[in-house]
Amino acid sequence: MTLQAVLGRAASRLESTAAGIALSLAACAVLFAGDAHATEAQAAAPPPVARAAGDGPPLWVIRDADSTIYLYGTVHMLKPGTAWGSDKVDAAFDSASDLWLEIADPNDQSELGPLIRQYGVQPGQPLSSWLTPEEKTALDAAVRATGMEPAQIDPFRPWFAALMIATGPLTAAGFDPALGVELNLRARAVAAGKPIHGLETVGQQMRGLALMSDDNQKVYLRHYLKTWNAVAGDLDRLVAGWIAGDETALAEFALENGRAISEETHQTFLARRNADWAGQIETLLKGSGVSFIAVGAGHLAGDDSVQEMLAARGVTVTRE
Repeated sequence: MTLQAVLGRAASRLESTAAGIALSLAACAVLFAGDAHATEAQAAAPPPVARAAGDGPPLWVIRDADSTIYLYGTVHMLKPGTAWGSDKVDAAFDSASDLWLEIADPNDQSELGPLIRQYGVQPGQPLSSWLTPEEKTALDAAVRATGMEPAQIDPFRPWFAALMIATGPLTAAGFDPALGVELNLRARAVAAGKPIHGLETVGQQMRGLALMSDDNQKVYLRHYLKTWNAVAGDLDRLVAGWIAGDETALAEFALENGRAISEETHQTFLARRNADWAGQIETLLKGSGVSFIAVGAGHLAGDDSVQEMLAARGVTVTRE
């Protein structure tokens, strides 16, 4: 199989299960969530969401004299029937004039193929050359669990291979990116005629990962070679904590899948992006009206959360 064919197959595989980086939920490493072939008309008819017990997932708010900004943490892949609906969140969403997501349109995959070719491959240095014999054996097992063969993943750089390895067990366990919270909120915004904005682009996300140091890419890949068969259970626990509004559980998950891997992983997946988003939120607060911002739940928990970044700028964020 030619490199071009391998790239095409990998891009197709990711496009069919993906869009928007769940890097906020670093261990899940759900690089892209959503159906690349969904139409705007399909997006305008979101399925009903069962109501969560109690208050449901946590919601935060920022207010000044003429602005209200809601912050809502999401999960990018869910199992069918997951009950995460909330009257409180619905009321906040309905009151907003616009919606902000990590990526404005997770269904837009036009950038994906060229970005994979630019950042996901390192000619002359196959993936296997980065690894010890023991790690190659672990890689073979992890890759086959995704439904691919080791030779198909060998052209890719470690950061990209790690993401591919981590998504396979999630879909096998029944997590469906088409049921992700962002796609539901986006569909509701489309149906209501609300403008939709993105805090970043797919290109920005991918470049951030691709620019990780070679040493950290190896650290990151080795983490998933050890933990790929546990990521589904980890995401189950995250979802349970998220639905229960358990900030401690969210913070622990963010720590385990960011700083516990390495400081560079934490900075890449969470801290730098959160700082950028906090700056955008501060600018948005200078305007007026009501906005609803939905990002991965890990961005709103633990060290260097968006709330902490805003507090450092003198902006008060309170939980509703």
